[in-house]
Amino acid sequence: MLSHLSAAALWALAEVDPVVIDVTLPERTGRKRLGLRIHRPRMLPVSQATSHRRIPVTTPERTLIDCAEVVGSRSLERLLDEAYFLGYANRCSLGLAIARLPGRPGAARLRRVLERHDPGTTRTRSTLEEALLALIRRAGLPLPAVNIRLGPYTVDFLWPQSRIVVETDGRAAHERAGARERDYARDAWLNSNGYRPLRFTWAQVHSRPDEVLGALTAALKENDPPIGGPLSREE
Repeated sequence: MLSHLSAAALWALAEVDPVVIDVTLPERTGRKRLGLRIHRPRMLPVSQATSHRRIPVTTPERTLIDCAEVVGSRSLERLLDEAYFLGYANRCSLGLAIARLPGRPGAARLRRVLERHDPGTTRTRSTLEEALLALIRRAGLPLPAVNIRLGPYTVDFLWPQSRIVVETDGRAAHERAGARERDYARDAWLNSNGYRPLRFTWAQVHSRPDEVLGALTAALKENDPPIGGPLSREE
């Protein structure tokens, strides 16, 4: 059956180079074949095997456990975010899958990621969004909600308490007149509803990160709600 990153691709959790296909086989079966990366786990519970689009594949939960052994922490968070968004997994189903594999490194690593990450909160849709999120994390700024519905729009980044919205402008999409008109309309709606929109381009995020962080830090400080709430008239 498909497993690991190839299973993640089949479940639409990630885009994966199809040159090498990950396949899980029972112990001591099968032989090496060009283009296949064969895995022979000591344990694969029946409950962690299924089919999708008529293709034998590991379940989403088992797929995440397997991928936890071969991808970095942020990549694993993105897989988790996508699995939650698509409705393939939740904390209960993941907890059960992890409990069935107490000695597997991927299960332990997935548990640690779940302890610190709230799945679904950082579901980026582009490499530019991912780059900006990484920049925000490295700077130690408060983490935003990502790709959140706000009125008639889905905004890239939102700091709800500060009412700051950040949109990322890719190199190609926002060069078209129609895209610019939609951006103006979105910004007008945000301003009229009490939000402060900021826009950062590909060049700013990748070539002038200090400029981005400076503008964002200033906006967050300026719009931070006062501690203890608004003062009364007597105060």
